[in-house]
Amino acid sequence: MQNYETQHGQPYGSYSAPAARGDDRLWAIVAHLSAPIAALVSAGWLTIVGPLIVWLAKKDSSPFVRNAAAGAFNFTISMWLTSLIGWILTITVIGAVIGIPLIIIGSVGSIVLGVVGAIKTSGGESYTYPWQVRLLK
Repeated sequence: MQNYETQHGQPYGSYSAPAARGDDRLWAIVAHLSAPIAALVSAGWLTIVGPLIVWLAKKDSSPFVRNAAAGAFNFTISMWLTSLIGWILTITVIGAVIGIPLIIIGSVGSIVLGVVGAIKTSGGESYTYPWQVRLLK
């Protein structure tokens, strides 16, 4: 069996990204926390703005921040769409049985997993959200 190595001399698949600098960690934390804060302030409608602004500002200067902001944005879009579908179903009254849980999942998911992402990122660890619609990379 051949042992493929990365350009850094480590076996393929075992390469870990270099530790993020303090400034990069701060920006990544802001990207993760901007969505939950906006969810609380704007009733969930402006949650995509914060991660998008961080992504636009830092996408070319830090891969760590770009990854965090893109993940936060993509996940927030997923949760926003989940809540929107929930509201549409709730308005139809017949779909309220499905719509109300979707609204709750969209709101709580955005807040809880945004905080989890910020906590993991504060330690310099990259966080990958579940259930993402991949729009930004």
